[in-house]
Amino acid sequence: MVWNGARRAVTPAILGLVTAGLVACGEPNSTDGDRKYVIGVSNTLVGNGWREEMICAVKAEALASGKVSKVVVANRNGGPTEQIADLRSLISQGVNAIIVNPSDREKLNPVIKQAKEKDIVVVSVDQAVSEPTAYTATNDQVAYGRLGGEWLAKALGGNGNVVEMRGIAGVPADDDRHKGFTEAIAKYPGIKVVKEVFTGWDYSKGGQQALDLLNSSTKIDGVWTSGIDYTVVRSFQTLNKPFVPIVGADNNEFINQLLTLNGNGLNGAAVTNPATIGGVGTSIALDVLDGKQMPREALLTPQVWDFQSAKDQLRKNYFPDRDPTYSSQVEVKPYTDYTPEQLFACKGPGD
Repeated sequence: MVWNGARRAVTPAILGLVTAGLVACGEPNSTDGDRKYVIGVSNTLVGNGWREEMICAVKAEALASGKVSKVVVANRNGGPTEQIADLRSLISQGVNAIIVNPSDREKLNPVIKQAKEKDIVVVSVDQAVSEPTAYTATNDQVAYGRLGGEWLAKALGGNGNVVEMRGIAGVPADDDRHKGFTEAIAKYPGIKVVKEVFTGWDYSKGGQQALDLLNSSTKIDGVWTSGIDYTVVRSFQTLNKPFVPIVGADNNEFINQLLTLNGNGLNGAAVTNPATIGGVGTSIALDVLDGKQMPREALLTPQVWDFQSAKDQLRKNYFPDRDPTYSSQVEVKPYTDYTPEQLFACKGPGD
């Protein structure tokens, strides 16, 4: 993985300091008099393992930093309207920074500006917003779509019918991934996208859609998914259909399938998209609160892991005791400082 954006080089002693007067809110540390920060989190996709791990990474990094007194989580299913209300609530609760996974690239901008007016640091993670006062920490989602599309086209020898299984219509990550995938496929005139579906990043829904497609008369030679992957593989198994090349993400069970089903004909690739981006966003927010000059954008370039070229990476990033939907890349150095155990515990300061 490659991060574009400078990272501070500081000693542990400096890491423990908090610059006074940066924000109007925050709770005092009763032991040493230094201020500790309150971090807010806004998420609008509940029940998704990736998003749950993202929140756990925020809590773990907040705990590991020793600089945070509390993490306040606004977590519910919804769109921009609901998220704007949640962001306003976090602002009114006096948080020092907000880590937001945005439901829209443009519509949150006014409330992000309101946060800035109150000296609240806003970091958009996983997906970008267009508001220039916000910081962004995200996987390069265009590259995610492009790299997976290129792998799939090459796996098919440049010819065949493929299915594009997208995420949620209208959200930034889905738009960006679709852009990258479309650009990649356009270079191969022999590849035809015969079906495009929106999974809602719901594993059960994606699995059912795959069953329906496989039961249809549509000839399918390959499948690109926006991270809803292992249930697609199971759909082939359920119907006893021969596998076709499948692109997914670095989800725990999909990695296991790539390792264990290769001998049974599964040829697939996991494109990395770590949920621990939440911890990256928290680290950046704390640096800004400490008065450090940080780049506005930290961009992670995805990697492609398949059995032929990255077997060791697949083995290293599979965790038998984690859930199937667990995003397997547990650390993003040099940003995250928590231990895997802290991440797995999913407890923030005071929890």
